[in-house]
Amino acid sequence: MPIPAPALEALSALLGARLSTSGADRDLHAQSETFHRAPPPDAVAWPLSTGEVSRIAAICRAHHVPMIGWGTGTSLEGQALAPQGGLVIDLSKMDRVLEIRAEDMQVSVQPGCTREALNTELRATGLFFPVDPGANASLGGMAATRASGTTAVRYGTMRDNVLGLEVVLADGQVIRTGTRAAKSSAGYDLTALFVGSEGTLGIITELTLRLHGQPEEVAAAVCGFPTLEQAVECVTATIQSGIPMARIEFVDADVVRAFNNVSGAQMHEGPHLMVEFHGSPTSVKGDAEAFGALAAEFGGTGFDWATTPEARAALWKMRHNTYRSCLALRPGATAVVTDVCVPMSHLPAAVAAAAEDIRAEGLLGPIVGHVGDGNFHAQILVMPGDEAELAAAKRVATRMAERAIGVGGTITGEHGVGIGKKPLMPAQHGPAIAVMAAIKQALDPEGVLNPGKLVPQMG
Repeated sequence: MPIPAPALEALSALLGARLSTSGADRDLHAQSETFHRAPPPDAVAWPLSTGEVSRIAAICRAHHVPMIGWGTGTSLEGQALAPQGGLVIDLSKMDRVLEIRAEDMQVSVQPGCTREALNTELRATGLFFPVDPGANASLGGMAATRASGTTAVRYGTMRDNVLGLEVVLADGQVIRTGTRAAKSSAGYDLTALFVGSEGTLGIITELTLRLHGQPEEVAAAVCGFPTLEQAVECVTATIQSGIPMARIEFVDADVVRAFNNVSGAQMHEGPHLMVEFHGSPTSVKGDAEAFGALAAEFGGTGFDWATTPEARAALWKMRHNTYRSCLALRPGATAVVTDVCVPMSHLPAAVAAAAEDIRAEGLLGPIVGHVGDGNFHAQILVMPGDEAELAAAKRVATRMAERAIGVGGTITGEHGVGIGKKPLMPAQHGPAIAVMAAIKQALDPEGVLNPGKLVPQMG
C-alpha cells in the first residue's frame, strides 16, 4: 500500500527537497550487499536533526507508514530493505561529531557519522574508536546491528563500546538511555536493548561512545599453515594461552587465491592467520615472539611482518576487501554470507564441518573469520537466478547455524538478523522469542518500525 497522500504532504512540508519519491533515489535504497532483495521503498527522507526524525515518526505512525532506518546500506542481512514499502529514513546527513570529551575517553556523535570519519577527527587526541567491521559503516548502523569486526577480540563489540543513546520511538517521543558515568545500576539497561534492535524498536539519533588510547606500538603479520585444522587449532591455543591479540583473523585457501588475484599478494594458496599486536614496544615484541613459537607448534611458517604503518594499512585493507575480492572468484555471482559464532573449544570442529558441507554441496564458499572470539563466515558464491544453487547454499548456512546452536553458540555473531536469519531465531531463543515479540509490541504496537525484521509481530 503506497504512502497516503496526506502523509506525503506533511512530510514534504517538513522536509522540502529532502523528501524524494524519484525512481532513482528509491532504487538506490533498495540495494543489498548480498542476495537479499526487496521492492524499493515508496519514498526516501533525509532528516537533519533529532527534531525532524521525531516529527517524521509521528507523521508515519499516524498514517500507518512503515519506517526503515538507513545508514550507509552496508548491512548483510537485508536490515535496511523495505519489503512492505514505506519510508526509508536516510540518516547520512546527520553525520557530525558532536562533542569529544578526551579526559573521559568519550565522544558523542550523530548516527550518520562513519567510523573512519570519527577516527580522522580523533587523530590529534591520542584516542581512537576501535570497533572495525571492515566496511566504512555508519556508527548508528553499527549500533543497530550490534556490529563488531577484526578488533573485537581485544576491544569488544558495539555492545561494549556504546555508553548511551538518544532514540526516537515509534510515536515520535525522544528518550535518552545510559549515562556518561563508567557504570550504573539504575533500572533496566535500555542502551543494551536498543543496541542490536535493528531499528525495530526506535531510530537512533545520537550515540555516546567509549574511546581507547592509541597503542604506542603496533605489529602485524601473516602466517601460513599446512591445513585448515592446524590454523584454527593454533587460534584456540593462542587464546587459551592468554596472549593478548589485537586481531587474529583466519582466511582459507580460496580467500588467499582471491587476495593474490585482486590485491597482488604473493601468498601460498593455503590457510593463513593474519595477526596484530598492540602495546608498548617491549610487550609487543614479547607477544609476537610468544605467538610465533606457538604457531610453529602447529606448522606455522613464512611469517611476513608488516613493519610500517603503510604496510599494515595495506594488509588490513586487503582483509577488509575480502567480500569484493571473493566475489571476483566467480564473476557475476552474489553471495549467501554466513555468520556463526561458537565457544572457542568448538571452533576447529565447526570450521572443518562447514568446509566439508560446502565441498559436499559442490559449492564455492571461501571461509574467513574473526576467529579470536569464535566468529567465522562462509561466503557462498551463487549465480543470481540459480534457485538450485541458492537452495544448496541456504542448506549449508542452516546446518552451520544449527551446529552453532547445538554447542551453545549463535546464528549470528555480528551481522545481525534482518530478514535473512529471522527464520532461525526461534531455534536459538525458544520461548524467549515471545518475550522479544512482546517488547516489540509494547514499543511499536502499530508495527511501523522496520516491519518484517528480527522478530515476529504479535497481534
